Amino acid sequence: MPLSDHEQRILDEIERRLAEDDPNFVEQVGRTDLYSHHTRGIRLAAVAFLLGCVLLLLVGWSIWIALAGFGVMVLSALMIYRYLGQLGRDQIRAMQEEGAFSITGLIGRIAARFRRT
Repeated sequence: MPLSDHEQRILDEIERRLAEDDPNFVEQVGRTDLYSHHTRGIRLAAVAFLLGCVLLLLVGWSIWIALAGFGVMVLSALMIYRYLGQLGRDQIRAMQEEGAFSITGLIGRIAARFRRT
């Protein structure tokens, strides 16, 4: 539903004032889109998953550390699943093309295989 002229003027005024008050914030919001937000989350969750694997390998040192590592692995896998569910088919294809050895490229290829058409 399009905005009325009055609403559009109010929105333009808010944008202008925000650009004057905090230009860094406006620039950051302008650069970030949903795809980059989700891929950043996927990368962080993948690093957390690997950290959980390392903690899990410390089972000989302490069972509690190993259990914490398993918990980190489960939570990060759920985050990756959630982010991939919010990405579209074209965005997953773009992830696949990022590179053969990148984390998001690998996850994109895995997601494309399991994605329902």
